[in-house]
Amino acid sequence: MPCGSDTQVFCYHVAGLHLSANRSVPGLADVSDLRPVDVRVFLGSMPRWLDNDALSRQHTWYVSGTRDQHDNPALTISKLLRGYFRLEYSDGTTFVVDQAGRQVWATWPDALTVEDTATYLLGPVLGFVLRLRGITCLHGSAIALGDRAIAILGPAGSGKSTTAAVFAKLGYPVLADDILALQDEDDIFLIHAGDPQLCLWPTSVKALYGSSDALPRLTPNWEKRYLDLTTNGYQFHGQALPLAAIYILDERSTDPAAPFVEAVAGHAGLIALVANTYGNLLPDRAGQTRELALLGKIAGRVPLRRVTPRTELDYLTKLCETILKDFHALVRSLVSEDTNKSEHV
Repeated sequence: MPCGSDTQVFCYHVAGLHLSANRSVPGLADVSDLRPVDVRVFLGSMPRWLDNDALSRQHTWYVSGTRDQHDNPALTISKLLRGYFRLEYSDGTTFVVDQAGRQVWATWPDALTVEDTATYLLGPVLGFVLRLRGITCLHGSAIALGDRAIAILGPAGSGKSTTAAVFAKLGYPVLADDILALQDEDDIFLIHAGDPQLCLWPTSVKALYGSSDALPRLTPNWEKRYLDLTTNGYQFHGQALPLAAIYILDERSTDPAAPFVEAVAGHAGLIALVANTYGNLLPDRAGQTRELALLGKIAGRVPLRRVTPRTELDYLTKLCETILKDFHALVRSLVSEDTNKSEHV
């Protein structure tokens, strides 16, 4: 059924998917669209068939190595008899996802809010759904530069979202943050638009805006803040763009030459992409083989660059300027190569 055919349903576009939800999802912009729905989200409810008997026969599929203050795993994923997955977080927030990644149910304890649930939904749960649907995702941020996109990757805490926020302050549209959903279109690798906000830790907010309270909290129960890309002159690019270059943030350095950029080539590029995929929680050998093939194609066709930032956050603008300078040099080089090939045809 088309999303727009029911006025009680909220409709969204995110990561290349058309979502419907039974209530408003914080962080997403509602759209009017009559296209068929890819994923239906039911907030505040569980499938009717999910009872104590079904729960007693579930089996554990994945247990997170991260633990909370009570030594409980941050996330446990179980497989239910009907082929559904149950994702249970240590704070009591629970999701059920069908095997095809077409339906998602969510409940949460009274002490939490729908905003808390949305942080899971638009992060790891969405990443899980995309993998069920066979879509490879990178973990990073994407910036629109004209009619192309660059991806900014790196390990946790390397400053991907912070770097994207600096690009946003410089006037460049943000395409996606956290989950970069990829699509291979005849060897043109598209990155789909995410949700129109950037999530930032208070230290980053203070460095960028002078005070850790300069941006609102994502939820009342979490210190992380968000930058709304639809207000105050910021720009969000809501359409997929071809991936033109990938920049991988390295460890910060006190080297006076930093920030600087180096090429990543060959097998090292593929290893870097594998290390920066999003939410690889499914022991699916066929899916992993397809993903590895796609990442290999990207490593062979898209320029990969390693970026060494300065330790001091005062150099964030310089970091973005360095990336921009390198990207424009890459573009000029590609144009020159295409011209030379045309002349020899």
